[in-house]
Amino acid sequence: MSTHIETNIPDQLWKQAQNMVEQGWVNNMDSLITESMRRYIESHQQTTSETFIREDVNWGLHGDD
Repeated sequence: MSTHIETNIPDQLWKQAQNMVEQGWVNNMDSLITESMRRYIESHQQTTSETFIREDVNWGLHGDD
């Protein structure tokens, strides 16, 4: 299952992405965008988890005030 999206991408970024596809770094633009989103989400999940953990520890040590 997949979802269709539409978005605006800056011209320079699009040209760089097209260049990567043309050079064979990825099979097609769909693969590049999917992999880019996956990597972004993975890299930010740890940061988000750490933030929640710090907030919980802070609350446990100092309460609501």
